[in-house]
Amino acid sequence: MRTNADIVIIGGGISGCAAAYNLAKKGMKNIVVLEKRFICGGSTGACGAGVRMQWGTEMNCRFSKYSIEFYENANEMLGYADDIEFKQSGYLLIADTDREIEQFKKNVEVQHACGIPSRMVTLDEAKAIVPHLNTSILKGAAFCEKDGFLNPFKTTDAFYRAAKRLGVEFETGVEVTGITTEGGRITGVNTTKGRINTPMVLNAAGGYSREIAEMVGIELPVYKERHQILVTEPVEPMQGPMVMSFGLNLYVQQSPHGSFIMGRGDAGEPRDGRVTSGWHFLEEMSKTIVNVLPPIAKLRIVRQWAGLYNMTPDRQPIYEKSDEVEGFFMAVGFSGHGFMFGPVTGTVMSEMILGEPPTMDAAKLSLKRFERGEMVFEPSVV
Repeated sequence: MRTNADIVIIGGGISGCAAAYNLAKKGMKNIVVLEKRFICGGSTGACGAGVRMQWGTEMNCRFSKYSIEFYENANEMLGYADDIEFKQSGYLLIADTDREIEQFKKNVEVQHACGIPSRMVTLDEAKAIVPHLNTSILKGAAFCEKDGFLNPFKTTDAFYRAAKRLGVEFETGVEVTGITTEGGRITGVNTTKGRINTPMVLNAAGGYSREIAEMVGIELPVYKERHQILVTEPVEPMQGPMVMSFGLNLYVQQSPHGSFIMGRGDAGEPRDGRVTSGWHFLEEMSKTIVNVLPPIAKLRIVRQWAGLYNMTPDRQPIYEKSDEVEGFFMAVGFSGHGFMFGPVTGTVMSEMILGEPPTMDAAKLSLKRFERGEMVFEPSVV
């Protein structure tokens, strides 16, 4: 392991790998990425793998459009010999209340202003898109055919390999034990395998970002929350798009390999960092599926897993260059959307670190927004 680096990136998920790739592509040398498990071994590897442009805020619409357009060409842009398995089979957002339908209409207006090809659809049209959907409980839906599904492991691997070819050093199985400062500046990172002298650190540690920030005396308004997912046995293709409902609290998609992957949110989930599975999720998820997509309820569950959402008060990420500690940067608090925003994170953070003009305006996502009371609330999240 190197003992000196121009920057140390903590976290080997999509955010850390995308940032490392972008920095190296722009010519930065001597970059070290530290990951305490393995590449894509944290929240990225546990995510639901869906990517969408159907948001309710202009910023999120532009971020997701940027990311999806990158993912459309990622194999070529990253020189990936394998395939990230991007399938643009769409997202069907369903609503069971008139209030939610009105929100969808507002969202579509915002999306159209950003050049996103979404549209409202009738219940008959929704039934044609997903024939086994129980439309009797619904009021309407919205659809965007450009949304879709990615393999999170292969996508992160593509960034990792591209960065490595550009000279980035990745150290796995290495845990950060401390960050040293002198005169308010970063001076180094202490790890279980020794010390790295460096003037800059990027905190991209996902569910453990709060602990990393505390090492330099910064208190982040984030917490870790368990989120669970289950996957069924594989069957012949029967559902193209992801089916998602904010009101009914579910997302369900059929992977390219035939299995159904599904999840839901739960405010009662533990916040102590555990990633074990629970029966309550299994029961509630099953009840929802029986009601919304009845035929899927007949499939056998193969396994169930959990990952950590790194939550902020407004469920939006933090992109920050610290004023308190010189050389300390943060890409944290994605609240379940870090994989979707991976390409944006790589671009935003590389420009912030190198002092370049921003391609994407992420000023609203500064850590300072919480002090100013200027939180950015997104209406369309599970």
